[in-house]
Amino acid sequence: MFVTVLGAGAGGGLPQWNCGCPNCSDARSGRIPPMTQSSVGVSLDGRDWVVLNASPDIRDQLARQPDFHPTSLRGTPIHTVVLTNGDIDHIAGLLTLREKTGFRVAATAETAGILAANSVFAVLDRDLVAMDPIRLDQPFEPLPGLTILPFAVPGKIPLFLEDEGIAADSEALKAMGEQTIGLRISAGDKCVYYIPGCAEIPDWLIARLQDADLLLFDGTVWENDEMSRTGTGAKTGARMGHVAMDGPQGAMARLQGISARKVFIHINNTNPVLQPHGPERARAEAAGWTIAQDGMRFTP
Repeated sequence: MFVTVLGAGAGGGLPQWNCGCPNCSDARSGRIPPMTQSSVGVSLDGRDWVVLNASPDIRDQLARQPDFHPTSLRGTPIHTVVLTNGDIDHIAGLLTLREKTGFRVAATAETAGILAANSVFAVLDRDLVAMDPIRLDQPFEPLPGLTILPFAVPGKIPLFLEDEGIAADSEALKAMGEQTIGLRISAGDKCVYYIPGCAEIPDWLIARLQDADLLLFDGTVWENDEMSRTGTGAKTGARMGHVAMDGPQGAMARLQGISARKVFIHINNTNPVLQPHGPERARAEAAGWTIAQDGMRFTP
């Protein structure tokens, strides 16, 4: 199995267009690498690919990766795009893939409903772009020999669908349903988990991940109040549906017993772990984590 990180950043990428925080400034000056918004490719042969989430940056991501270039006058190595939620940074790239070439979109009923309710997604020709329903805890095979098992994780509905009155500590932000899913991806005896959004890490999720060879996990924020600490916003990580890396209930502490290769992905532009010589990066690496970057490839 080949796993290619097309984009490692959270919504907005790095640098974010309107942000002058230290990380964004360093990315503009070349001191740290830039990141596009999160998307991952999975293949068994390096020729036919499944793409996990369609980033708004997908055009440039595909252009930079020769494996994803057309092999004919019109065509694509992408067989299926699998969506883990309806967030803008995971669905907007579908609008780029509208140029009359066939592929499939696999999504839960809730996420597919978001696409169906917005007429702009009608640019995807339904005679060419098939919609495959995802059912929780029911495996499907987007490519022969590649099995994906979707399962619900604590999360929330997309920001643009939120009720304005939702409370910061609302349990709705950790609801278990079809709006936020994780993926167990397997081929032969190899198993990869892709969970780019997760609001908390319950015991059952830790138990579920024990068979992983590779874990790509939500690395949006270093600490829950990162946005307010950096002066870039008021929402906490939990309010945005993302568990922090650090802290007693954070990903590093809760997932320390997972023996798989562990990779943080979907990393926000404010996260200090992006500084390669900073104390946060040192702590994450000491805890056994790799910080994803665009173009990384893994062979679990």
